[in-house]
Amino acid sequence: MADSPWLDDTTSLIDAFRRGERSPKEELDATLAAIDASALNAFSYLDPDDAYRQAEAADTSLPLGGVPIAVKMGAHVTGWPFTEASIPLKDEVSGFDGTMITRLRQAGAVLFGQTTMSEFAGLNHTRTKLHGITHNPWNPDRTPGGSSGGSAAAVAGGLCTMGTAGDGGGSTRIPAAFCGLPGLKPTYGRIPKGPEMVMGNLTAVSGCLSRSVRDIARFFDVVSGFDPHDPFSLPLVPSFEAELGTHIARLAGLRVAVSPTLGRAVVRHLLEEMIEHHAGALIADANLQRVDIDVQVAEGSMEWALSGLPRIREQLGDRWPACADDLTPPIRFGLEMAEKMYDVGIAQKIDTMRTRNNEVMANLFDQVDLVISATNPDVAFPTTGGFPKEIDGRRIELGNNGALTIPANFYGNPSISIPIGDIDGLPVGMQVMAAHHREDLLLDLALLVERNRPWPLIAPGSPQ
Repeated sequence: MADSPWLDDTTSLIDAFRRGERSPKEELDATLAAIDASALNAFSYLDPDDAYRQAEAADTSLPLGGVPIAVKMGAHVTGWPFTEASIPLKDEVSGFDGTMITRLRQAGAVLFGQTTMSEFAGLNHTRTKLHGITHNPWNPDRTPGGSSGGSAAAVAGGLCTMGTAGDGGGSTRIPAAFCGLPGLKPTYGRIPKGPEMVMGNLTAVSGCLSRSVRDIARFFDVVSGFDPHDPFSLPLVPSFEAELGTHIARLAGLRVAVSPTLGRAVVRHLLEEMIEHHAGALIADANLQRVDIDVQVAEGSMEWALSGLPRIREQLGDRWPACADDLTPPIRFGLEMAEKMYDVGIAQKIDTMRTRNNEVMANLFDQVDLVISATNPDVAFPTTGGFPKEIDGRRIELGNNGALTIPANFYGNPSISIPIGDIDGLPVGMQVMAAHHREDLLLDLALLVERNRPWPLIAPGSPQ
């Protein structure tokens, strides 16, 4: 039996399976044992019986054959809880597999457990009344981010090599940066949401959290492609993994703007300096052309928050408002505020903001091919005490925590967070945005960073 879960990336684990150096059952044994011993609180539900059946029957010739992959709450898995991390929905169970889950199964993945997230995936930290606090493996007193905090903590904490994620306002990129992982938010529609696709505010996309760029590419090869249950889903593209790194020369001459704050966020001064330094290194690596333009993205945090609340209200149904005390304070406050404010005028204000954001982003990508910024304004904040109120002595608003990530969600373009080191022992990420459908460029750029300035695959001090 293996002493610990595999501590390299998913692709190398599959190679080890194929060489006979490790078996899917051994890996599942080690994974479940590590979770049992972990204090990260990264999982909300485990399904060992079915997972062992999958592991015993695993076909390791498949792209993800035999790999234990964690599933973020909010994805439909037959017979698993579908609670949205909310006490009022604690007894809800999913009756079907989502398209992404079906494709993961077809690729041989062993789906063994559900990772924690923020309530209704609405916040960028993972602390709920239903499941408590999830901890950052780099420092347990800090948040792993959210909403995909459980997947980030599990992967960076050495519990499993990959977990699914979702990004409606930064929920893949934010925890990726807080936990020292790469994290790609794809073009809207890249991964289908069916069946029973909920349109909502048209900002949320699925993805994964993993330790390497090639793992991201393989994941997207497995789960992307059109599905008739999701009318917004995109056609399948040639293999991301097969193309990865084969056309690095095509990056030369691409125009890039470097704006650590995107002209909007309050970012820690030291982090701004790190972004400038690492952006310069990447520009040199890829022979990019830096273009000095004024970057000023639209500020839409309030509109983003309001646009997601009707779906939450629908899910709560007639449980609201009697369930108010069972909700986390931000979700309760949001619903109460929306019930007072949300009307035709607010709906129009949201649409107007989206139009403004689309125009700003379109004009930006008319001038450049890539935009580099910080992913988060600062390092991961404490698990208790609420959101930070200042950075470097400067007062910040609550919307500052998503100001760097939300614009790409409203516009629908791809964006990746790339690890670039740490500040005070906590990891930070550099965000690179590209125009719609250019995930291939982002993966190649992240690959260059990974090759030239590799990041630790797991958090220091995680189980070895």
